[in-house]
Amino acid sequence: MSDASVAAALRSAAPLVVIEAPAGCGKTHQGAAYARDVARGTRDRLLIITHTHAACGVFADRTAGLGRHVEIRTIDSLIAQIGGAYHAGLGLPADVTTWTRRTKHGHKILAARVAQLVARYPIVAAALATRYPTIICDEHQDSSADQHAIVVALLRQGACVRIFGDPMQHIYKDDAAFGASPPCDWDTLVGQANATADLDTPHRWGDGCAALGSWTLSARATLKAGGKIDLTRDLPASVSVAFAENIARNAQGYQLNDARSVYAAEKRSDSLLILARHNHVARACRTMFNRRLPLWEGHTRKALEILVDAVREANGQPAVIAAAAVAFVGATGKGFSPSAFGKRFEQEARELCAKTCRGKSATIQELAKHIVNRPDHRGVAAMLRHLAELKDSDTGFSDVAFDHHSEYWDAVRLGNFDDLEAGLAEITNRRTYSRPSPPAKAISTIHKAKGLECRGVILLASDVKSFPEKPDARCLLYVALSRAKDRLHIVASRTTPSPLFIV
Repeated sequence: MSDASVAAALRSAAPLVVIEAPAGCGKTHQGAAYARDVARGTRDRLLIITHTHAACGVFADRTAGLGRHVEIRTIDSLIAQIGGAYHAGLGLPADVTTWTRRTKHGHKILAARVAQLVARYPIVAAALATRYPTIICDEHQDSSADQHAIVVALLRQGACVRIFGDPMQHIYKDDAAFGASPPCDWDTLVGQANATADLDTPHRWGDGCAALGSWTLSARATLKAGGKIDLTRDLPASVSVAFAENIARNAQGYQLNDARSVYAAEKRSDSLLILARHNHVARACRTMFNRRLPLWEGHTRKALEILVDAVREANGQPAVIAAAAVAFVGATGKGFSPSAFGKRFEQEARELCAKTCRGKSATIQELAKHIVNRPDHRGVAAMLRHLAELKDSDTGFSDVAFDHHSEYWDAVRLGNFDDLEAGLAEITNRRTYSRPSPPAKAISTIHKAKGLECRGVILLASDVKSFPEKPDARCLLYVALSRAKDRLHIVASRTTPSPLFIV
Protein backbone atom coordinates (compact mmCIF):
# COMPACT_ATOMS: atom_id res chain seq x y z
CA MET A 1 0.00 0.00 0.00
CA SER A 2 1.37 3.41 -0.95
CA ASP A 3 2.34 6.10 1.54
CA ALA A 4 -0.45 8.22 0.07
CA SER A 5 -3.03 5.52 0.87
CA VAL A 6 -1.84 5.33 4.48
CA ALA A 7 -1.98 9.11 4.79
CA ALA A 8 -5.53 9.10 3.42
CA ALA A 9 -6.63 6.41 5.87
CA LEU A 10 -5.23 8.41 8.78
CA ARG A 11 -7.11 11.52 7.70
CA SER A 12 -10.38 9.72 7.05
CA ALA A 13 -13.48 10.05 9.22
CA ALA A 14 -13.04 6.50 10.52
CA PRO A 15 -13.07 6.43 14.35
CA LEU A 16 -10.43 3.67 14.53
CA VAL A 17 -7.63 3.32 11.99
CA VAL A 18 -4.98 0.62 12.40
CA ILE A 19 -1.69 0.85 10.49
CA GLU A 20 0.70 -2.10 10.33
CA ALA A 21 4.13 -0.48 10.32
CA PRO A 22 7.29 -2.56 9.84
CA ALA A 23 10.50 -1.04 11.16
CA GLY A 24 11.93 1.70 8.99
CA CYS A 25 8.87 2.15 6.80
CA GLY A 26 7.97 5.70 7.79
CA LYS A 27 5.68 5.20 10.77
CA THR A 28 7.01 8.17 12.74
CA HIS A 29 6.93 10.40 9.67
CA GLN A 30 3.32 9.47 8.94
CA GLY A 31 2.25 9.85 12.57
CA ALA A 32 3.99 13.20 13.04
CA ALA A 33 2.68 14.58 9.73
CA TYR A 34 -0.86 13.60 10.72
CA ALA A 35 -0.37 15.19 14.14
CA ARG A 36 0.77 18.45 12.55
CA ASP A 37 -2.26 18.52 10.25
CA VAL A 38 -4.67 17.87 13.13
CA ALA A 39 -3.01 20.44 15.38
CA ARG A 40 -3.12 23.13 12.72
CA GLY A 41 -6.76 22.48 11.91
CA THR A 42 -8.23 22.57 15.40
CA ARG A 43 -7.76 24.14 18.81
CA ASP A 44 -8.15 20.77 20.45
CA ARG A 45 -5.21 18.97 22.03
CA LEU A 46 -3.90 15.85 20.32
CA LEU A 47 -2.39 13.07 22.42
CA ILE A 48 0.50 10.87 21.25
CA ILE A 49 0.97 7.76 23.38
CA THR A 50 4.23 5.81 23.12
CA HIS A 51 5.78 2.95 25.06
CA THR A 52 9.29 4.33 25.45
CA HIS A 53 10.85 7.64 26.38
CA ALA A 54 13.03 7.38 23.27
CA ALA A 55 9.92 7.36 21.09
CA CYS A 56 8.59 10.37 22.99
CA GLY A 57 11.77 12.19 22.06
CA VAL A 58 11.49 11.32 18.39
CA PHE A 59 7.88 12.52 18.19
CA ALA A 60 8.77 15.67 20.10
CA ASP A 61 11.43 16.48 17.51
CA ARG A 62 9.06 15.79 14.63
CA THR A 63 6.25 17.92 16.06
CA ALA A 64 8.37 20.81 17.32
CA GLY A 65 6.59 24.16 17.21
CA LEU A 66 3.09 22.85 17.84
CA GLY A 67 3.23 23.80 21.51
CA ARG A 68 0.27 22.94 23.70
CA HIS A 69 -1.70 21.51 20.77
CA VAL A 70 0.26 18.23 21.02
CA GLU A 71 0.91 16.27 24.21
CA ILE A 72 3.39 13.39 24.05
CA ARG A 73 3.74 10.86 26.85
CA THR A 74 4.28 7.19 27.59
CA ILE A 75 1.24 5.01 28.21
CA ASP A 76 2.51 4.36 31.75
CA SER A 77 2.63 8.09 32.52
CA LEU A 78 -0.93 8.54 31.21
CA ILE A 79 -2.13 5.71 33.42
CA ALA A 80 -0.28 7.23 36.38
CA GLN A 81 -1.99 10.58 35.68
CA ILE A 82 -5.41 8.93 35.75
CA GLY A 83 -4.46 6.94 38.83
CA GLY A 84 -3.28 10.08 40.60
CA ALA A 85 -6.52 11.92 39.85
CA TYR A 86 -8.66 9.06 41.19
CA HIS A 87 -6.23 7.59 43.72
CA ALA A 88 -8.72 7.59 46.59
CA GLY A 89 -11.24 5.55 44.65
CA LEU A 90 -8.50 3.16 43.56
CA GLY A 91 -7.32 2.67 47.11
CA LEU A 92 -3.94 4.26 46.42
CA PRO A 93 -1.87 7.02 48.05
CA ALA A 94 -1.76 10.45 46.43
CA ASP A 95 1.82 9.86 45.18
CA VAL A 96 0.90 7.13 42.73
CA THR A 97 4.23 7.27 40.90
CA THR A 98 6.24 6.43 44.02
CA TRP A 99 3.76 3.72 45.02
CA THR A 100 4.05 2.17 41.57
CA ARG A 101 7.83 2.11 41.73
CA ARG A 102 7.93 0.64 45.22
CA THR A 103 5.30 -2.01 44.56
CA LYS A 104 6.24 -5.24 42.85
CA HIS A 105 4.56 -5.29 39.43
CA GLY A 106 3.27 -1.83 40.29
CA HIS A 107 2.76 -0.66 36.70
CA LYS A 108 0.75 -3.78 35.86
CA ILE A 109 -1.39 -3.53 38.99
CA LEU A 110 -2.06 0.16 38.38
CA ALA A 111 -3.00 -0.47 34.73
CA ALA A 112 -5.46 -3.16 35.83
CA ARG A 113 -7.10 -0.85 38.37
CA VAL A 114 -7.35 2.04 35.93
CA ALA A 115 -8.79 -0.26 33.24
CA GLN A 116 -11.47 -1.35 35.72
CA LEU A 117 -12.12 2.28 36.65
CA VAL A 118 -12.76 3.49 33.09
CA ALA A 119 -14.90 0.43 32.37
CA ARG A 120 -17.04 0.91 35.49
CA TYR A 121 -17.31 4.69 35.19
CA PRO A 122 -17.56 5.74 31.54
CA ILE A 123 -17.66 9.39 32.62
CA VAL A 124 -13.92 9.13 33.39
CA ALA A 125 -13.14 7.96 29.87
CA ALA A 126 -15.55 10.57 28.46
CA ALA A 127 -13.67 13.35 30.25
CA LEU A 128 -10.38 12.11 28.80
CA ALA A 129 -11.87 11.79 25.31
CA THR A 130 -13.08 15.37 25.56
CA ARG A 131 -9.62 16.53 26.59
CA TYR A 132 -7.94 14.44 23.87
CA PRO A 133 -10.37 14.08 20.94
CA THR A 134 -7.59 12.69 18.72
CA ILE A 135 -5.15 10.03 19.95
CA ILE A 136 -2.17 8.48 18.18
CA CYS A 137 -0.96 5.19 19.68
CA ASP A 138 2.62 4.28 18.77
CA GLU A 139 4.06 0.73 18.92
CA HIS A 140 0.69 -0.53 20.08
CA GLN A 141 1.72 -4.17 19.69
CA ASP A 142 3.55 -3.71 23.00
CA SER A 143 0.39 -2.74 24.87
CA SER A 144 -0.79 -5.00 27.64
CA ALA A 145 -4.43 -6.08 27.70
CA ASP A 146 -5.22 -3.39 30.27
CA GLN A 147 -3.36 -0.65 28.41
CA HIS A 148 -5.31 -1.57 25.28
CA ALA A 149 -8.58 -1.62 27.21
CA ILE A 150 -7.98 1.95 28.38
CA VAL A 151 -7.45 3.12 24.79
CA VAL A 152 -10.60 1.29 23.70
CA ALA A 153 -12.55 3.01 26.49
CA LEU A 154 -11.51 6.40 25.09
CA LEU A 155 -12.49 5.27 21.59
CA ARG A 156 -15.95 4.29 22.83
CA GLN A 157 -16.41 7.74 24.32
CA GLY A 158 -15.81 9.44 20.99
CA ALA A 159 -12.04 9.85 20.66
CA CYS A 160 -10.59 9.46 17.18
CA VAL A 161 -7.89 6.79 17.55
CA ARG A 162 -5.02 6.08 15.18
CA ILE A 163 -2.97 3.00 16.01
CA PHE A 164 0.48 2.16 14.64
CA GLY A 165 1.99 -1.20 15.39
CA ASP A 166 3.94 -4.16 14.10
CA PRO A 167 3.17 -7.67 15.37
CA MET A 168 6.72 -8.65 14.41
CA GLN A 169 8.11 -6.21 16.96
CA HIS A 170 6.09 -7.56 19.89
CA ILE A 171 8.99 -8.27 22.25
CA TYR A 172 7.42 -7.58 25.66
CA LYS A 173 5.33 -10.29 27.27
CA ASP A 174 1.90 -9.49 28.67
CA ASP A 175 1.41 -11.10 32.09
CA ALA A 176 -2.27 -11.99 32.32
CA ALA A 177 -1.89 -12.79 36.03
CA PHE A 178 -2.20 -9.10 36.84
CA GLY A 179 -4.68 -8.13 34.15
CA ALA A 180 -8.26 -7.08 34.51
CA SER A 181 -8.99 -7.15 30.78
CA PRO A 182 -9.22 -9.89 28.15
CA PRO A 183 -6.19 -10.14 25.84
CA CYS A 184 -6.34 -8.62 22.37
CA ASP A 185 -4.02 -9.78 19.62
CA TRP A 186 -3.08 -7.84 16.51
CA ASP A 187 -5.34 -9.76 14.11
CA THR A 188 -8.34 -9.15 16.37
CA LEU A 189 -7.54 -5.46 16.51
CA VAL A 190 -7.24 -5.23 12.73
CA GLY A 191 -10.60 -6.96 12.41
CA GLN A 192 -12.21 -4.40 14.74
CA ALA A 193 -10.81 -1.36 12.91
CA ASN A 194 -12.95 0.89 10.72
CA ALA A 195 -10.02 1.28 8.32
CA THR A 196 -6.64 -0.42 7.98
CA ALA A 197 -3.50 0.12 5.96
CA ASP A 198 0.05 -1.22 5.71
CA LEU A 199 3.31 0.68 5.37
CA ASP A 200 5.70 -1.17 3.07
CA THR A 201 8.25 1.33 1.71
CA PRO A 202 11.68 0.93 3.39
CA HIS A 203 12.38 4.63 4.03
CA ARG A 204 15.06 3.92 6.65
CA TRP A 205 17.35 2.74 3.91
CA GLY A 206 16.68 5.66 1.56
CA ASP A 207 20.01 7.26 2.44
CA GLY A 208 21.62 3.93 3.26
CA CYS A 209 21.69 0.61 1.43
CA ALA A 210 18.49 -0.02 -0.53
CA ALA A 211 19.38 -3.70 -1.02
CA LEU A 212 19.67 -4.14 2.73
CA GLY A 213 16.23 -2.57 3.18
CA SER A 214 14.65 -4.97 0.70
CA TRP A 215 16.40 -7.94 2.31
CA THR A 216 15.24 -6.87 5.77
CA LEU A 217 11.59 -6.69 4.69
CA SER A 218 11.98 -10.11 3.05
CA ALA A 219 13.48 -11.49 6.28
CA ARG A 220 10.52 -10.08 8.17
CA ALA A 221 8.07 -11.83 5.85
CA THR A 222 9.97 -15.10 6.27
CA LEU A 223 9.97 -14.89 10.06
CA LYS A 224 6.30 -13.89 10.16
CA ALA A 225 5.38 -16.89 8.01
CA GLY A 226 7.27 -19.27 10.30
CA GLY A 227 10.18 -19.81 7.92
CA LYS A 228 13.95 -19.72 8.25
CA ILE A 229 16.25 -16.96 7.02
CA ASP A 230 18.74 -18.42 4.54
CA LEU A 231 22.27 -17.25 5.37
CA THR A 232 23.86 -19.40 2.66
CA ARG A 233 22.72 -17.59 -0.48
CA ASP A 234 21.11 -14.48 -2.01
CA LEU A 235 22.56 -12.16 0.59
CA PRO A 236 23.16 -8.55 -0.43
CA ALA A 237 26.75 -7.32 -0.26
CA SER A 238 25.80 -5.31 2.83
CA VAL A 239 25.04 -8.50 4.84
CA SER A 240 27.99 -10.57 6.03
CA VAL A 241 27.96 -13.76 8.08
CA ALA A 242 30.72 -15.25 10.21
CA PHE A 243 30.71 -18.43 12.28
CA ALA A 244 32.25 -18.42 15.74
CA GLU A 245 31.61 -20.27 18.98
CA ASN A 246 31.34 -19.12 22.57
CA ILE A 247 34.19 -20.76 24.48
CA ALA A 248 33.65 -19.00 27.83
CA ARG A 249 33.70 -21.45 30.73
CA ASN A 250 31.40 -19.29 32.83
CA ALA A 251 27.72 -19.68 31.96
CA GLN A 252 27.38 -15.89 32.20
CA GLY A 253 30.44 -15.27 30.04
CA TYR A 254 30.90 -14.70 26.34
CA GLN A 255 34.18 -15.22 24.52
CA LEU A 256 34.48 -16.06 20.84
CA ASN A 257 36.98 -18.58 19.56
CA ASP A 258 37.50 -16.30 16.56
CA ALA A 259 36.52 -12.63 16.86
CA ARG A 260 38.47 -11.30 13.87
CA SER A 261 35.37 -10.62 11.79
CA VAL A 262 33.81 -8.70 14.68
CA TYR A 263 36.84 -6.47 15.11
CA ALA A 264 36.99 -5.84 11.36
CA ALA A 265 33.29 -4.93 11.23
CA GLU A 266 33.70 -2.55 14.15
CA LYS A 267 36.67 -0.78 12.55
CA ARG A 268 34.96 -0.10 9.24
CA SER A 269 31.91 1.58 10.79
CA ASP A 270 31.78 5.01 12.42
CA SER A 271 28.13 4.51 13.42
CA LEU A 272 27.54 1.16 15.07
CA LEU A 273 25.35 -0.86 17.41
CA ILE A 274 26.66 -4.19 18.69
CA LEU A 275 23.58 -6.17 19.68
CA ALA A 276 22.95 -9.22 21.83
CA ARG A 277 19.80 -10.69 23.26
CA HIS A 278 21.04 -11.23 26.79
CA ASN A 279 22.44 -8.75 29.29
CA HIS A 280 25.38 -10.96 30.23
CA VAL A 281 26.50 -11.17 26.61
CA ALA A 282 26.28 -7.41 26.19
CA ARG A 283 28.33 -6.84 29.33
CA ALA A 284 30.91 -9.43 28.28
CA CYS A 285 31.33 -7.56 25.01
CA ARG A 286 32.79 -4.68 26.98
CA THR A 287 35.75 -6.93 27.76
CA MET A 288 35.98 -8.03 24.14
CA PHE A 289 36.62 -4.42 23.16
CA ASN A 290 38.84 -3.67 26.18
CA ARG A 291 35.99 -1.60 27.63
CA ARG A 292 36.52 0.92 24.84
CA LEU A 293 32.88 0.81 23.69
CA PRO A 294 30.14 1.85 26.14
CA LEU A 295 26.92 0.08 26.96
CA TRP A 296 23.75 1.84 25.85
CA GLU A 297 21.79 2.05 29.08
CA GLY A 298 18.50 3.42 27.78
CA HIS A 299 16.08 5.08 30.18
CA THR A 300 15.54 2.49 32.90
CA ARG A 301 17.74 2.34 36.02
CA LYS A 302 16.78 -0.94 37.71
CA ALA A 303 19.92 -1.24 39.83
CA LEU A 304 19.51 2.33 41.04
CA GLU A 305 15.90 1.71 42.05
CA ILE A 306 16.92 -1.45 43.92
CA LEU A 307 19.60 0.58 45.73
CA VAL A 308 17.11 3.30 46.65
CA ASP A 309 14.66 0.76 48.05
CA ALA A 310 17.40 -1.00 50.02
CA VAL A 311 18.70 2.24 51.55
CA ARG A 312 15.20 3.36 52.50
CA GLU A 313 14.35 0.02 54.11
CA ALA A 314 17.71 -0.20 55.95
CA ASN A 315 16.56 2.42 58.46
CA GLY A 316 20.07 3.74 58.99
CA GLN A 317 21.83 0.39 59.50
CA PRO A 318 25.35 0.82 58.05
CA ALA A 319 25.94 -2.89 57.42
CA VAL A 320 22.73 -3.26 55.42
CA ILE A 321 23.45 -0.12 53.40
CA ALA A 322 27.02 -1.27 52.74
CA ALA A 323 25.75 -4.58 51.37
CA ALA A 324 23.35 -2.70 49.09
CA ALA A 325 26.21 -0.51 47.85
CA VAL A 326 28.33 -3.59 47.02
CA ALA A 327 25.41 -5.13 45.14
CA PHE A 328 24.87 -1.89 43.22
CA VAL A 329 28.51 -1.67 42.12
CA GLY A 330 28.34 -5.32 41.05
CA ALA A 331 25.21 -4.66 39.01
CA THR A 332 26.67 -1.59 37.27
CA GLY A 333 30.32 -2.55 36.93
CA LYS A 334 33.06 -4.92 38.01
CA GLY A 335 36.05 -5.15 40.32
CA PHE A 336 34.35 -4.42 43.66
CA SER A 337 33.10 -7.94 44.19
CA PRO A 338 32.71 -9.52 47.64
CA SER A 339 35.92 -11.50 47.17
CA ALA A 340 37.94 -8.49 46.03
CA PHE A 341 36.72 -5.74 48.35
CA GLY A 342 33.10 -6.23 49.26
CA LYS A 343 33.38 -8.61 52.23
CA ARG A 344 35.95 -6.45 53.99
CA PHE A 345 33.97 -3.32 53.14
CA GLU A 346 30.80 -4.79 54.66
CA GLN A 347 32.75 -5.99 57.70
CA GLU A 348 34.09 -2.48 58.32
CA ALA A 349 30.57 -1.07 58.13
CA ARG A 350 29.26 -3.78 60.45
CA GLU A 351 32.03 -3.05 62.98
CA LEU A 352 31.59 0.72 62.54
CA CYS A 353 35.19 1.11 61.34
CA ALA A 354 36.40 0.72 64.92
CA LYS A 355 39.74 -1.05 64.30
CA THR A 356 42.96 0.62 63.19
CA CYS A 357 44.04 -0.51 59.72
CA ARG A 358 46.91 0.02 57.33
CA GLY A 359 47.47 -0.19 53.59
CA LYS A 360 44.67 -1.49 51.41
CA SER A 361 42.52 -2.32 54.43
CA ALA A 362 42.75 1.29 55.60
CA THR A 363 41.59 2.49 52.19
CA ILE A 364 38.60 0.16 52.30
CA GLN A 365 37.86 1.43 55.78
CA GLU A 366 37.88 5.02 54.51
CA LEU A 367 35.25 4.01 51.95
CA ALA A 368 33.13 2.38 54.66
CA LYS A 369 33.37 5.45 56.89
CA HIS A 370 31.25 7.41 54.44
CA ILE A 371 28.34 5.08 55.18
CA VAL A 372 29.09 4.68 58.88
CA ASN A 373 29.18 8.46 59.36
CA ARG A 374 26.11 9.03 57.17
CA PRO A 375 24.05 5.83 56.95
CA ASP A 376 21.78 7.08 54.18
CA HIS A 377 21.83 7.84 50.45
CA ARG A 378 24.24 10.72 50.95
CA GLY A 379 26.76 8.40 52.56
CA VAL A 380 26.37 5.95 49.67
CA ALA A 381 26.84 8.76 47.15
CA ALA A 382 30.02 9.92 48.88
CA MET A 383 31.34 6.35 48.97
CA LEU A 384 30.66 5.85 45.26
CA ARG A 385 32.35 9.13 44.36
CA HIS A 386 35.38 8.15 46.46
CA LEU A 387 35.51 4.73 44.77
CA ALA A 388 35.53 6.39 41.35
CA GLU A 389 38.47 8.55 42.45
CA LEU A 390 40.36 5.49 43.72
CA LYS A 391 39.81 3.71 40.43
CA ASP A 392 41.79 6.45 38.69
CA SER A 393 44.40 7.14 41.37
CA ASP A 394 45.12 3.91 43.28
CA THR A 395 46.60 0.91 41.46
CA GLY A 396 45.01 -1.35 44.03
CA PHE A 397 41.62 -0.42 42.56
CA SER A 398 42.64 -0.54 38.89
CA ASP A 399 40.38 -3.54 38.21
CA VAL A 400 37.29 -1.54 39.17
CA ALA A 401 35.31 -0.48 36.10
CA PHE A 402 31.84 0.87 35.45
CA ASP A 403 29.74 -0.65 32.69
CA HIS A 404 26.59 1.32 33.44
CA HIS A 405 28.36 4.64 33.72
CA SER A 406 25.25 6.86 33.69
CA GLU A 407 23.45 4.75 36.27
CA TYR A 408 26.48 4.80 38.55
CA TRP A 409 26.72 8.58 38.44
CA ASP A 410 22.98 8.95 38.92
CA ALA A 411 23.52 7.22 42.27
CA VAL A 412 26.27 9.74 43.07
CA ARG A 413 23.92 12.61 42.14
CA LEU A 414 21.38 11.34 44.66
CA GLY A 415 23.68 12.72 47.32
CA ASN A 416 22.78 16.25 46.23
CA PHE A 417 19.23 15.80 47.53
CA ASP A 418 18.03 15.80 51.12
CA ASP A 419 15.09 13.54 50.34
CA LEU A 420 15.85 10.19 48.71
CA GLU A 421 12.58 9.70 46.82
CA ALA A 422 12.46 13.32 45.68
CA GLY A 423 16.01 12.99 44.41
CA LEU A 424 15.24 9.86 42.42
CA ALA A 425 12.12 11.48 40.94
CA GLU A 426 14.06 14.60 39.91
CA ILE A 427 16.93 12.62 38.35
CA THR A 428 14.42 10.49 36.44
CA ASN A 429 12.55 13.58 35.29
CA ARG A 430 15.74 15.21 34.03
CA ARG A 431 16.64 12.07 32.09
CA THR A 432 13.15 11.93 30.61
CA TYR A 433 13.29 15.44 29.21
CA SER A 434 16.96 15.47 28.22
CA ARG A 435 16.22 12.42 26.03
CA PRO A 436 19.76 11.02 25.80
CA SER A 437 20.77 9.13 22.68
CA PRO A 438 23.45 6.45 22.16
CA PRO A 439 27.03 7.43 21.31
CA ALA A 440 28.36 6.82 17.80
CA LYS A 441 29.38 3.28 18.74
CA ALA A 442 27.71 1.34 21.52
CA ILE A 443 26.90 -2.14 22.82
CA SER A 444 23.24 -2.85 23.60
CA THR A 445 20.68 -5.52 24.25
CA ILE A 446 18.10 -5.88 21.51
CA HIS A 447 15.35 -4.74 23.87
CA LYS A 448 17.08 -1.44 24.58
CA ALA A 449 17.92 -0.90 20.90
CA LYS A 450 14.29 -1.09 19.84
CA GLY A 451 13.40 2.19 18.12
CA LEU A 452 17.02 3.01 17.32
CA GLU A 453 18.80 2.89 13.98
CA CYS A 454 22.46 2.93 13.05
CA ARG A 455 24.66 2.73 9.97
CA GLY A 456 26.16 -0.56 11.04
CA VAL A 457 24.99 -3.43 13.25
CA ILE A 458 26.86 -6.46 14.56
CA LEU A 459 24.53 -9.17 15.87
CA LEU A 460 26.33 -11.47 18.30
CA ALA A 461 25.42 -14.86 19.77
CA SER A 462 23.00 -15.73 16.97
CA ASP A 463 22.62 -19.26 18.30
CA VAL A 464 19.84 -21.45 19.67
CA LYS A 465 20.17 -20.00 23.16
CA SER A 466 19.43 -16.49 21.90
CA PHE A 467 17.00 -17.37 19.11
CA PRO A 468 15.13 -20.63 19.74
CA GLU A 469 12.03 -21.61 17.83
CA LYS A 470 9.67 -19.35 19.75
CA PRO A 471 7.44 -16.43 18.63
CA ASP A 472 9.21 -13.89 20.85
CA ALA A 473 12.61 -14.97 19.47
CA ARG A 474 11.35 -14.39 15.93
CA CYS A 475 10.31 -10.88 16.88
CA LEU A 476 13.58 -10.15 18.67
CA LEU A 477 15.58 -11.36 15.69
CA TYR A 478 13.64 -9.11 13.32
CA VAL A 479 14.07 -6.10 15.61
CA ALA A 480 17.83 -6.73 15.67
CA LEU A 481 18.15 -7.17 11.91
CA SER A 482 16.14 -4.03 11.14
CA ARG A 483 18.38 -1.58 13.08
CA ALA A 484 21.08 -1.46 10.36
CA LYS A 485 20.95 1.10 7.54
CA ASP A 486 24.18 0.27 5.66
CA ARG A 487 25.84 -2.91 6.89
CA LEU A 488 24.78 -5.93 8.93
CA HIS A 489 27.25 -8.47 10.31
CA ILE A 490 25.81 -11.66 11.83
CA VAL A 491 27.91 -13.89 14.09
CA ALA A 492 26.24 -17.31 13.92
CA SER A 493 27.05 -20.74 15.35
CA ARG A 494 27.60 -24.09 13.66
CA THR A 495 27.68 -26.18 16.84
CA THR A 496 24.50 -24.69 18.37
CA PRO A 497 22.77 -23.03 15.42
CA SER A 498 19.54 -21.08 15.75
CA PRO A 499 16.60 -22.90 14.15
CA LEU A 500 15.56 -19.55 12.68
CA PHE A 501 18.50 -19.63 10.26
CA ILE A 502 19.58 -21.85 7.41
CA VAL A 503 23.33 -22.16 7.86
